[in-house]
Amino acid sequence: MRAPAKSAKAGPARVQPLAAPEGAFDEQTYLRLNPDVLIAVAEGKFRSGREHYELYGKAEGRLAAAPAGLPRDKILITARPGQAEEAPHPPQGAVDAIKLSPSGGLYVTGWVHDALDRLDALELYVPGWSTAFSAAALARTRRPDAEEVVKPHLPHALGFWGFIHAGQHLGAGKCNVVMRMKSGAELSLIVAIETVEDLELRFLAFQQLATAHYPGPAYFNAPAVIAAAIGPQLVEFSAMLTRRAVSAPFIERFHQPGRRPLASIIVCLYGRPEYLRLQQALFARQPGAEEYEYVYVCNSASLAETLLKDAAIAHRAHGLDITLILLGANAGFAAANNLGAAQARASRLVFVNPDVFPKEPDFARRHLALAAAGPAARTDLFGAALYYDDGSLMHAGMYFEADTAPGFMLGQGEDVTLLRVEHYGKGAPPDDAALLRPRPVPAVSGAFISAARGWFERLEGFSESYVFGHYEDADLCLRSLEAGRPAWLHDLHLWHLEGKGGARLPVHEGAAAVNRWLFTQSWLQTLRAGLLGPQAAHPALSEAAA
Repeated sequence: MRAPAKSAKAGPARVQPLAAPEGAFDEQTYLRLNPDVLIAVAEGKFRSGREHYELYGKAEGRLAAAPAGLPRDKILITARPGQAEEAPHPPQGAVDAIKLSPSGGLYVTGWVHDALDRLDALELYVPGWSTAFSAAALARTRRPDAEEVVKPHLPHALGFWGFIHAGQHLGAGKCNVVMRMKSGAELSLIVAIETVEDLELRFLAFQQLATAHYPGPAYFNAPAVIAAAIGPQLVEFSAMLTRRAVSAPFIERFHQPGRRPLASIIVCLYGRPEYLRLQQALFARQPGAEEYEYVYVCNSASLAETLLKDAAIAHRAHGLDITLILLGANAGFAAANNLGAAQARASRLVFVNPDVFPKEPDFARRHLALAAAGPAARTDLFGAALYYDDGSLMHAGMYFEADTAPGFMLGQGEDVTLLRVEHYGKGAPPDDAALLRPRPVPAVSGAFISAARGWFERLEGFSESYVFGHYEDADLCLRSLEAGRPAWLHDLHLWHLEGKGGARLPVHEGAAAVNRWLFTQSWLQTLRAGLLGPQAAHPALSEAAA
């Protein structure tokens, strides 16, 4: 017959038990150290303390004899710590969805009440494969619906989501999900995996990143929650989709026979086909416009028919050479412009946003004269002054700032620093001579970048790791600066209808958060060394200015 209480709780688990002499057993000491056994023997449940020790006590780690030098004023553990503790309780939680794409993109979202017993891992077991998300790899978010269920005493990020790109086809079906807690408790769930297309999965992940509720400022939290693991996975997944999008473009050329352009204007169209007609009408009025070719890259297959008609009409009406490149999916600003550069015929590449137009009547000829001036004019990579539609200055070069939020605001130990891009002279009068003078700058806006083809190709073009658009222009300029040739701002003027070139959706905000994280990770240390703030100092900038 077994004792009613096998183990004694005597102090916190971190206190280590003292060892008794090897093989020693003292009946009187054993009963004194184990009063529950003393009572059981008195009730006749055991014939002696020795019997209990042989049957149960030895396995439970109970002391059989007093240790030498019994300590004073300290807790003596007489049984193995935690022996009598109850099994940890399963957590409250749920998995809302698991989505899997054909190329092995895996997205999971749900919630768990781990305010006290923290989540350790989320394990997924599927026939043929399995994976585990560490708690640190999951993005944590506020879930007002879950908070209504568990009613935590203090606000807590109950929600989670994760993303992995396997890079290969994985089987779907029923998934056994195990939420494993730090205490060893676990919650096991059966969830059906939903299959979705690759583009839809990217859309879901970016929209989740942009629209989630965070326990702190979203500007910092959105990049912070993906820093540990999700960010690199999303960049890799999106890069795969970009390569697929540009692999088989449809190209139509509307050219005058025998014409050889001196410069190629490359425009990435995004959602507003009318800008092709408008740019053609305004550039055609420029003396020297016929020395350019115009390469339009469209990321939206739904605009193909309209653009083909508009390009044919514009070519007949204005006589300018037009190349139209149509893609089946959104490849992003970087990849679309790289593709346009690859199809361009001129040695001077001019990257222009669709909502950018000449402000000066002789812009086309002045630009060509500047580009032909050679290396002494510092024209390997340069930008121009851009103006709002009210005439105020929008851009006269770019510089960088670093914003830092305390880690405790974001529920993590380390502070979060993010790089921010600012424009020189934003909102300034249109004729500010100090801002408009030719000079080297840390970066220029991708709304207008003129580059020598050889230098652009040496830099390997825009980095296609950046998703959709944002920061790839600054990245290109910083790589040029590191290579010894900083970007310049030259005295050319254009209109820029900023923000009016297309609709901006939550999915684009999510992609921008990924780019903000990637740009900060790539350039923070370099910029901290002397390129932060409007008075940025860098040896290559100083040398170029001299």
